[in-house]
Amino acid sequence: MADTLVIVESPAKAKTIGKYLGGKYIVKASMGHVRDLPKSQMGVDVSNSYEPKYITIRGKGDVLKTLKDASKKVKKVYLAADPDREGEAIAWHLAQYLGLDITQPIRVVFNEITKEAIKEAFKQPRQINMDLVNAQQARRILDRLVGYNISPIFWKKIRKGLSAGRVQSVTVKMIIDREREIEQFVPEEYWTITTNLTSHGKKFEARFHGFGDEKVDLHNEAEVQEILKRVEGKPFVVQKVTKRERKRNPAPPFITSSLQQEAARKLNFRTAKTMMIAQQLYEGIDLGKEGTVGLITYMRTDSTRIAATAQEEAKSYIEANFGKEYVLSEPRTQAKNENAQDAHEAIRPTSVMRSPETIKEFLSRDQLKLYRLIWERFLASQMASAVLDTMSVDIEADGVIFRATGSKVKFPGFMKVYIEGNDDSGKEEETFLPPIDEGQTVQLQEIQPNQHFTQPPPRYTEARLIKTLEEKGIGRPSTYAPTLETIQKRGYVALEEKRFVPTELGTIIISLMEEFFPEILDVEFTSQMESDLDKIEEGIANWVKVLDRFYGDFAKRLEVAEKEMQEVELKDELSDEVCELCGKPMVYKLGRFGKFLACSGFPECRNTKAIVKEIGVKCPHCETGSLIERKSKKSRIFYGCNRYPECEFVSWDKPITRPCPKCSSMLVEKKRKKQGVSIACTSCDYTEEADS
Repeated sequence: MADTLVIVESPAKAKTIGKYLGGKYIVKASMGHVRDLPKSQMGVDVSNSYEPKYITIRGKGDVLKTLKDASKKVKKVYLAADPDREGEAIAWHLAQYLGLDITQPIRVVFNEITKEAIKEAFKQPRQINMDLVNAQQARRILDRLVGYNISPIFWKKIRKGLSAGRVQSVTVKMIIDREREIEQFVPEEYWTITTNLTSHGKKFEARFHGFGDEKVDLHNEAEVQEILKRVEGKPFVVQKVTKRERKRNPAPPFITSSLQQEAARKLNFRTAKTMMIAQQLYEGIDLGKEGTVGLITYMRTDSTRIAATAQEEAKSYIEANFGKEYVLSEPRTQAKNENAQDAHEAIRPTSVMRSPETIKEFLSRDQLKLYRLIWERFLASQMASAVLDTMSVDIEADGVIFRATGSKVKFPGFMKVYIEGNDDSGKEEETFLPPIDEGQTVQLQEIQPNQHFTQPPPRYTEARLIKTLEEKGIGRPSTYAPTLETIQKRGYVALEEKRFVPTELGTIIISLMEEFFPEILDVEFTSQMESDLDKIEEGIANWVKVLDRFYGDFAKRLEVAEKEMQEVELKDELSDEVCELCGKPMVYKLGRFGKFLACSGFPECRNTKAIVKEIGVKCPHCETGSLIERKSKKSRIFYGCNRYPECEFVSWDKPITRPCPKCSSMLVEKKRKKQGVSIACTSCDYTEEADS
């Protein structure tokens, strides 16, 4: 008969752990947090050392009653929430409600949900760590003080429903600052000169480098023409050939932020989706005869540390599947981020022996994609470095130096398994140079000058934004996904072509914050606050004193804002469209799913419609309609006829304006991850490379 109750957060986790512990244990789920600050009021007594007023979360009454009834029927209760501040706070709230003695060893933590890890964890229960609890309380109270004090001011001065969070405000400001950089950017002209040369009958390219040992930038056409005249008719002689062997190391195993970034780049996953699927892989997947197993370690971490047992297992797998030359001679040490708490291991498979191929039948398509990414990244991080042969050739013509570079993989090492993605569109390719010797004359086939202009910094993608937040020490692994979701839901930013752009509302909010609450938007201030929260967790800072230092000046700023902030009228942007129901002009509105058109006669006329994006292509099906850009329920872009439902033509690939030169049918853009974009016919086998 069961004599021990174990409480975790989710039913999936309860199911997995229950199978490992056996019949003496009852495992139940709290369904996440059970108590929190009330939504209807501040819930923090500032005058009494920031005493929080916790209440049972709506809908959790029955869950708590079930847990309390179960706790009365057993001898022991263990609290096994996730191994982070939030999990510690959940355990503490449960202990308070169930009347458990927090000085007793009632807390069980584990970094992975495997049979061995669970059994080992239950041999070493500990007390609830109040430093962790206080760090979480301090964060929650700090965010409540900011949000519940500033938001009502915005309700009065702008409109109802607005909010001003601590981390979200800094994030929106970063997006706005980037937009300002782009608007104020002044392009600068520069030129390049590319030569097409041959050596021993084989073609290669070399670009203008400079004069002698000096590298020179070309700023205008006059400078370019001077060089072209200088080298015209002159021999191109190889001055120097430099050959080197270069080592390339793999990326470290994933932490939360790098997983979110790479999943966005390689899998096109939104941050929230990545974390949801990672949670499923962590909590356990039914693998048939093997039972339910947690496939990855805990996914909220900022450490690249790897357990010795996992390194040894990876070593065995690599030697068996790739050969001894792919095995590291000694474990690779990873540089530690100065902002990292290093509380847990990196994100890795709980067993590298479970390759994606061996378990794919048990995973959904998205689960398999993310598991494969984590598995490959970890395995590559434990493999030998790649070795590349590089070659640099300086070619001289009348004192003008042109440089050609090439590289080829001598030993692939980790690259056999995985190469980290990047945020730029350029693809990594090997560039081969033919045999070239010093003193050799090479033949000039063509010389091509090209004019360029410097480009503004790019708008933030989710991946770039998370990377920047991490680098600046803003937020922590668990905060990135909810922060990005919130700023979009509030209408402060929007995603356009997968990049963040600020809205008018977001710009107004931030300009007011800059005027009245500058410290909230200060990156260094926010980073220091994260550092203070870490110190509370480590037991070297008092959470009440940390809040005191913040709240004194903040309270004064609140008084000033209440008196001096002017009311702001948000005017709707007029469109060229006219309402077909009442004849009044339509205006642009921002809703939960982006911009839409609404009648300016609201509330008398409630007509709304989606914004149609024409692509300038006639419908090939009905030949009378035109194709427009649409979005599926999952926000995937497709193209359809504007006469729908009369004409049901759709295409996932973007049609282009010109017809196929071979059969006159419709041409479309085909996007492939490795090959990039190509143009293909929808009827015949005609294809061509797209312009870069």
